Amino acid sequence: MATTTASEPSIERSLTLNFIGDWGQANFHRICSWLTQEFCDRAGPRSRVGIWNMRGGGLEGLENVYSGEAQLCIATPAMLLPSALTGEGLFAPLGPMPSLRALAALPQRDRMMLAIHPKFGIHSYADLHRVKPALRIATSIDDGTNFIGYVAMRLMEAHGITKEVLESWGGSYIYTTRPEQAIENVREGNADAVVQEAIMTPWWRHLIEEHKLVPIPAQEDALARLSSRHGWQPASIRAGFWNSEGNEEEIPALDFSDFLVVVRDDLPDDVAYLLTWCLVERRSAIEVQYKHIEPERSPLTYPLEPAKMAKPSLPLHPGAERYYKEHGHLA
Repeated sequence: MATTTASEPSIERSLTLNFIGDWGQANFHRICSWLTQEFCDRAGPRSRVGIWNMRGGGLEGLENVYSGEAQLCIATPAMLLPSALTGEGLFAPLGPMPSLRALAALPQRDRMMLAIHPKFGIHSYADLHRVKPALRIATSIDDGTNFIGYVAMRLMEAHGITKEVLESWGGSYIYTTRPEQAIENVREGNADAVVQEAIMTPWWRHLIEEHKLVPIPAQEDALARLSSRHGWQPASIRAGFWNSEGNEEEIPALDFSDFLVVVRDDLPDDVAYLLTWCLVERRSAIEVQYKHIEPERSPLTYPLEPAKMAKPSLPLHPGAERYYKEHGHLA
C-alpha cells in the first residue's frame, strides 16, 4: 500500500480484481489503468488488478461481471444499460441481469448519426428514400453483442433503411466491430457512407471537413419512435461543431452519451466505496490526460462533476451510494 493520508479510505487486506476494458487502445482501458493505480495505492500490499480486453462489441463485459468472472467493467452508452436489468432488447438472449450496479457515470458527450459522400447529393432521409442510391454504408455489426451496431441499426430501421431495403436498392451494409474500422472503410473508398458514434474524434472531423461527407439530420418522428420503444433520447450536434456546410445549423441526432462503471451488487461494500472514492476524489488524475483536447472534442468530457457522476442509469451499488451521500453529492 502506498502512503495515504489519514482522511483517505483504505483497505488493509490484499485483493485481486479483474476489470474489463475495451479492445486495448481506447478510453475504457485508460480509465481502468487510472483506477487500478489509485485503488491499489490504498489496498493491501499484494493487491493487484488484471485489465482484460474485449473481442466483441461490449456485451461480454457486462456478462463477465454478472457471472462473477470479473468484478468491474465499463460500458456505453448509458441509455442502453437499464435493459440489462430486465433482459430486454439486446440483452434478451442473456436474460435479466438484475444484480448489476453502477459506481459512477463518467461524462462523454456523444451522438449516433449517418453521413454520406457528397457525390450522391443526399442531404436528408427523405432524399435517401427518393433517390434510392446503391450505398455501401459502413457501420458496426449488429451481431447480438455489439452495442454500437445494435443502436446504429435501430436508428436506420427507425428511418426505414433496413438491410432488406438497402439491398433492394443495390446497396449493402459493410460491417466491422470498432468505430475507427468503419471510418477507415469510408476513407479507403470501401464505403460511401457511415453510421457511427464517437463524433468527437479526429476520424469524424476528417471525414466531414476533408472528405466533405454530408451529415444527415435524424428525423423527429424516427427519434420519437426510438424514444417510445426503447427510452432512447434525441440529441443534436451544435451548429459549427465541424467546419462544414452541412453543419451550419444544428444537426438532430440520437444520444450515445456517457460511460458507466459497472459492478455486481455483491461486491464488498468497502471495495465499492474505495473504488468510488478513487473515481471521484482522484478524478483530476484522469482529467489531466485529456486536457490537451477541448472538452467538447474529448472522448472523456471534463471536468467530471461528482453530482452527475452519482446519477448513473443503473442503480448505485450501496457502497457507492454511501460514499456519495457522505460527501454531499447525493441527497
